[in-house]
Amino acid sequence: MNIQNIIKTKVKEGFLALYDVEIPSVEFQATRKEFEGDITVVVFPMLRYKKGNPVQIGSELGNYIVENVAEISNFNVVKGFLNLVIDDNYYLNFFNSIYQDANYGFISPKTDEKAVMVEYSSPNTNKPLHLGHVRNNLLGYSVAEIIKAAGKKVYKTQIINDRGIHICKSMLAWEKFGNGETPDSTGLKGDKLVGNYYVKFDQEYKKEIAQLIAEGKTEEEAKKQAPLLLEAQEMLQKWEAGDEKVVALWETMNAWVYAGFDTTYKNMGVNFDTLYYESDTYLLGKDVVQQGLEKGVFYKKEDGSVWCDLTEDGLDEKIVLRSDGTAVYMTQDIGTAIQRVKDFPDVGGMVYTVGNEQDYHFQVLFLILKKLGFDWAKQLHHLSYGMVDLPSGKMKSREGTVVDADDLMVEMTSTAKEISEELGKLDGYSDAEKNDLYKTIGLGALKYFILKVDPKKRILFDPKSSVDFQGNTGPFIQYTYARIQSIIRKSNFDYSKPVAIDLHEKEKELLKQLEIYPDVIQQAAENYSPAVIANYTYDLVKEFNSFYQNVSILGEEDFNIKIFRVQLSKKVAETIQSAFSLLGIKVPKRM
Repeated sequence: MNIQNIIKTKVKEGFLALYDVEIPSVEFQATRKEFEGDITVVVFPMLRYKKGNPVQIGSELGNYIVENVAEISNFNVVKGFLNLVIDDNYYLNFFNSIYQDANYGFISPKTDEKAVMVEYSSPNTNKPLHLGHVRNNLLGYSVAEIIKAAGKKVYKTQIINDRGIHICKSMLAWEKFGNGETPDSTGLKGDKLVGNYYVKFDQEYKKEIAQLIAEGKTEEEAKKQAPLLLEAQEMLQKWEAGDEKVVALWETMNAWVYAGFDTTYKNMGVNFDTLYYESDTYLLGKDVVQQGLEKGVFYKKEDGSVWCDLTEDGLDEKIVLRSDGTAVYMTQDIGTAIQRVKDFPDVGGMVYTVGNEQDYHFQVLFLILKKLGFDWAKQLHHLSYGMVDLPSGKMKSREGTVVDADDLMVEMTSTAKEISEELGKLDGYSDAEKNDLYKTIGLGALKYFILKVDPKKRILFDPKSSVDFQGNTGPFIQYTYARIQSIIRKSNFDYSKPVAIDLHEKEKELLKQLEIYPDVIQQAAENYSPAVIANYTYDLVKEFNSFYQNVSILGEEDFNIKIFRVQLSKKVAETIQSAFSLLGIKVPKRM
């Protein structure tokens, strides 16, 4: 139990003993710099339960806590704030208990606890991954790692959207205009090659529309009657009928795309435990519709279509089966969720990483699954996130104006190279070491810039400012880690054993930051927010840099103090590395 929980218990106990009144909660805040103390109990909310002078109540509680909590050595009261002084020995004992713990803050999964499945990425196989996918992948991967660190078993998954009219558009364009091009013959990644033909389809389709309008058709008629679109629709019908030639082309082009995706995922540093394909799942859920009809969850209209009436729940009516018996996306998502639990019986909840334009879809999906009676439906979460904008505006895949994920990662690496060379700190590095470092800094900058923002907020992404070596950035934190590694390399003495010292205020502030790390992981997991981890790490680094600037480490004359400061620096570095691993960010030993 950490000191805050100990104090919370004793404040409640003291309030009951002193005033015969139970209080439901205790409010804390950091002690203001101008007052003595390490943690502050806010007295004002307690006045709802016990009328009186807040200074007097604070003083009486302070005396009770000092008498009953060995770790509290003193207190003072300022207006309605009870400032508590925590004994140095508490922090030294805490530090010695975590110093050798390589997994500090992480909880091992319990074998009897249900697993969580986290879905992210879920791309279409007609184009490469773009900037929007970057935020999706980074969020999903990081949330999966955080939930795992918080003590849950996690499965990472994606559903690959590998069928539909948009896939047929790129297939048809390649067939018509590709002249047999392949990734090998062009030197292009397969996803880029296929994406080029998706753009080509749109260009040729627009020409046909313009021609039909010139011939007297309305724009709406022209869009529906353009020969290219009609051919794509026919190709989709053939695919659904299992036409050998169409299916063979589909398999070939999808294989190109998967190889391209794998390269992007590897470079991005994300992975998956299991994959689902829409071509396998698009018929799932139709059997559940019949079960839902029997349970009264769904109802059938006169035209034969099947609906779910959610108006009493504040939503609308939702179609789950068309009158011709074909499924809609909702049906497929219902079926896929059920199939996943069949495939992984230990799954007790799922997290869907999908942009906020799908908020309503997931409200409906989760509600229908609850109405169908699935217990695990109570543990479904939509990790909704805002779009990523660029200074140049919105991206459009069809028009080829998206920011390609691979190109973005290359740009980030070259920006890191440019800034690192300007700073001129890489003497003695080989070219290979420099290139590895540029990639580590560039990708760290990208990931941190995106993950430090609350997922729900929209982001305006500026590559240049993200690779700044000052302020709340990935490179600033990486640089601090590298600085500590330099201290450790220069520490040519044995600093492995615990020591007893009187703590400097800067050491104490660092220890306070380290102490809350396990709680931060739990908070990030509960809120599905990597931003909680990112901003904690920044606060830890700021505290270390203040410590570094205010005290001597290797130049300290008292040997025990020097040992402790190296130990403390080392543990800070380990915690930075641990926190950054939850964000999928690497840390360099030298910069």
